[in-house]
Amino acid sequence: MSDTIFTKIINREIPAEIIYEDDSVLAFNDIAPQAPIHFLVIPKKPIATINDIEEEDREVMGHLYFVAAKIAKDQGFADEGYRVVMNCNKFGGQTVYHLHLHVLAGKPMGWPPYQDTLKVE
Repeated sequence: MSDTIFTKIINREIPAEIIYEDDSVLAFNDIAPQAPIHFLVIPKKPIATINDIEEEDREVMGHLYFVAAKIAKDQGFADEGYRVVMNCNKFGGQTVYHLHLHVLAGKPMGWPPYQDTLKVE
């Protein structure tokens, strides 16, 4: 997997508003937020898509969700509610090929989350 913008954030080659970090994950605010609260939780290990998760990645995958919940509690929006989304590949809406968990909060979330506007070429 080639370096992505997230690899560059992990390596501090480009800035990001980091809100959590430990040995295996990093969380930072999204630069194009889709809700009043919108941050990403990423593994430091480069995993391109959900399809690329291997057995050895099970612990870090659970840790992504643990960290999302921890931040939600720490920031005070856990009880009100939030949405957690992970996209996979083009039709799933993935644009950066380094696995990442979107955490969105601060407003009521509807369903479906948006109109299907992706045009297939």
